Amino acid sequence: QGPSQPAPAFAAMPLGWTDNIILSSDSYKVSHWKQYPAGTKTVYSYFESRGCERVGWDSVCFFGLQYFIKRYLQGQVVTKEKIEEAEIIYGEHFGDKDMFYKEGWEYILKEHGGRLPVVIKAVPEGTVIPNKMVLFTMENTDPKCFWLTNFLETLLVQVWYPMSVCSNSRYQKLSITQALDKTGTDSWAIPGGSVFKLHDFGFRGVSSVESAAIGGCAHLVNFLGTDTVASMVCAKKYYNATHISGHSIPASEHSTITSWGAEGELDAFKNMLESYPTGLVACVSDSYDIFRACGEYWGDKLKDMIKGRIGEGKFGRLVVRPDSGDPATTCKKILDILFEKFAEDCTTTRTGHKQLPDYIRVIQGDGVDYESIPKILDTLAAAGYAAENMVFGSGGALLQKLNRDTFKCAFKCSFIEFESGEVREVFKDPITDKGKSSKKGRLTLQLASDFPSPAAADVYKPREGDTGVVGGTGFLHFSPCKKYVTVASGKGDPAKDLLVEVFRNGSIPKAADWDLGAIRARAEEGIVTADGKPAGAFIKA
Repeated sequence: QGPSQPAPAFAAMPLGWTDNIILSSDSYKVSHWKQYPAGTKTVYSYFESRGCERVGWDSVCFFGLQYFIKRYLQGQVVTKEKIEEAEIIYGEHFGDKDMFYKEGWEYILKEHGGRLPVVIKAVPEGTVIPNKMVLFTMENTDPKCFWLTNFLETLLVQVWYPMSVCSNSRYQKLSITQALDKTGTDSWAIPGGSVFKLHDFGFRGVSSVESAAIGGCAHLVNFLGTDTVASMVCAKKYYNATHISGHSIPASEHSTITSWGAEGELDAFKNMLESYPTGLVACVSDSYDIFRACGEYWGDKLKDMIKGRIGEGKFGRLVVRPDSGDPATTCKKILDILFEKFAEDCTTTRTGHKQLPDYIRVIQGDGVDYESIPKILDTLAAAGYAAENMVFGSGGALLQKLNRDTFKCAFKCSFIEFESGEVREVFKDPITDKGKSSKKGRLTLQLASDFPSPAAADVYKPREGDTGVVGGTGFLHFSPCKKYVTVASGKGDPAKDLLVEVFRNGSIPKAADWDLGAIRARAEEGIVTADGKPAGAFIKA
């Protein structure tokens, strides 16, 4: 805007920030209402993970769609004021006031009371589904709103984030559970087992408070430990949590220890034990010399105070926190020292691995991710230490070191219908990237057992070479594990569809308003010991 130009209407708009569904999309989608074939009345699209480059990450734990539905889609979300706001912004954004489909949004306001005329079907949240399977579908329910389906793509594809965090968290739960089992853990009920073994430290490391809330809530699907307070608010407001969904303990940070001075570190440690004489307390111990802290302070001068935390009618535990150095090497050396200093109370597990007394543990909160946790636990197991001695904390690696391409998430149109009754399968199959081919037609997600002896011609085969059949052949997209199949081309059985309706015309069906407890139980299916016994705390016997 040059100095001689008149001030645009945008400048006169109020500065308040409110959710406006009409502004919650990519700019180019505003122009798409003119681009579909004449006579289009239905646009049907689907969301999937097209795979993952991380070794062993062959499935996703689906989570987060309900948040976006409740937060942005439920109820009346289109108003006269929002339409007017969008008209001003888009008019100046494009330099063309006719680019914005004002009449379409006014139609939704008039005919549907501002409620969105779309239906969404999805996998029940918490379900673990192999990659490359359909996870949710969406289509318009009013023929005049065919353009709305893919307008909503921008917002709903953000489900990639909580889904990826939930999957990331669950894969770490699997590796921790495996290590616990291999080194002699027998009790999987709360507070034992794995549910408190990975603590969310990620609030400060994410891009926004909303990310902390939904990402942190995704972690709570698998674990009970968190310092991300927003995650519990999210669980209560959007996932029907009827009681607190995460827990924490008093813990020091470097400022509360180093403020005593280097010569006062022992007094700082003593103050922690005296200030919190019962229950669990964690203390960062690497401000100057972690090994001196473990040997001279915790293992000698303060030893009796630590041992005294457990007694008749009371339970307490010190959790020593290193925060620097190579995680595996540092943790091993710390355990070497602690086992020497508290040898009289140490025990061994059924597998012969050494375990610290209940009044002391170690938490590693630096450099922790899905790769480092197994390395640390393997190092300790090789040295004869049980995984039970350890707790982990993770921040950015848990909630932030992920993106939409981690699971190659995509939302694609697969079917359209015309006013004439003609239907068309829609797909892409770029010759330059076979990994971006999409599925055709209406889709169902079914158990592979529904098709015990499929004809070879019915099983999907991608295009072979540059001159092969565009779009491939067949309609049965089997998962590599042969447990599930995405049935394309409208040839599935709706009665056997694992996708359930979770949203229709502004409302959430009561039966599909998932609560965190049910989601946790679904996510825990498949987490078992080496001999196949359940190794979780959320599935009720």
